[in-house]
Amino acid sequence: MSPMTKDLDWTRAEYTYGLTVSRFVAAFAGIFIGVWVDKYGGRRLMFAGAILLSLTTFMSGSVTAIWQWVIIRGVVLTLGASMVGNLVVNVTVSKWWVEKRGRMIGFAAMGVSLGGVVFPPVSALLIEEFGWRTAWRLLAVVSISLVIPVSMIMRRAPEDYGLYPDGRNAEEMEGRAGAVQAADFANSFTRREALRTPALYLIVLSFGLGGVGLGTMLLQTLPFLTDQNYTVAQAASYTSLMSFAALVSKVGWGWAADRVAPNRLAAMSFVLSGCSITGVIFASEAHALIPLAIAFVAVGWGFGGQIPLQETIWGSYFGRRYLGSVRSVALPISLLIGAGAPLFVSWYYDTVGNYHGVFLGIGALWFVAAGIVLMVRRPTKPVTAVLA
Repeated sequence: MSPMTKDLDWTRAEYTYGLTVSRFVAAFAGIFIGVWVDKYGGRRLMFAGAILLSLTTFMSGSVTAIWQWVIIRGVVLTLGASMVGNLVVNVTVSKWWVEKRGRMIGFAAMGVSLGGVVFPPVSALLIEEFGWRTAWRLLAVVSISLVIPVSMIMRRAPEDYGLYPDGRNAEEMEGRAGAVQAADFANSFTRREALRTPALYLIVLSFGLGGVGLGTMLLQTLPFLTDQNYTVAQAASYTSLMSFAALVSKVGWGWAADRVAPNRLAAMSFVLSGCSITGVIFASEAHALIPLAIAFVAVGWGFGGQIPLQETIWGSYFGRRYLGSVRSVALPISLLIGAGAPLFVSWYYDTVGNYHGVFLGIGALWFVAAGIVLMVRRPTKPVTAVLA
């Protein structure tokens, strides 16, 4: 953020115009992406998205005006990212796994945190060595090199290939495993049925509020620290440490979600992050490096549960058959909840001069999210739908 805003003489609020627009674009795109994944799978979608994402990442290195940034970052790049992102991957994983859904989603979600571990120091190094424009272009090459091969191995569902979820064989499907997977499929909610359940709106609201905190931490931690006279390398190291903690925690959260009510685990993850962010504020002000590291690890460990727990809840509560359609209608609402957050955070900084109030507010949102997610109850499919 800082190299671009300084070079182009933008305020931080102006920089976040693109991020605010991207929320609305992702919400709109999600409506169609989930339905596509249900019908056709993610392979062609991810292939096209990888090309679009890489082209616009490369073009970001040539931005000279706000309107260009809004169009490239806010609209086109966001479309490409949505086509290769969490909705495509997690819906696909949920179709392939039922009994082990939590741990496999946790494993898949490690890629998001791995990017958070690698991206800050690598980006900082590239910017210092070559400038932010060249850094964007090099990242474009990396993105297409990584995503294209992954897109080629994507498959819609195991049934399309004569296989069974969880890697089961025909003999195992005749026992308990078959009964569990058959129930998951038969009790799947259509989009219309899901929209009639209180659970959908409570899940959306809780993780929408939680997502505001997650997105803000990932975007603002680096400038939060550099504004307090930490070097770019130090700030990037703490950001990577936080993401590394999230990475390590994901499989653990997912494994637990296969055994314990995932909404209770989600409440625990929100509370852990909410408590720990206070430690980040005070330790950073005091330049207490070890306590600050511990606080960042705790924050990362907490929000590391948000993706695997949320996706396990969606798959377990609404079934895998129409999951893309259900998620595609829920995701836009969740994204719109936090649509104004990047702009507000940057406005707050430009007005007040620090992020302390914002970070405390994030902690409060995480506590509210914990209370809401505890209210979620597994929906019951209408009897007429089950009989049909």
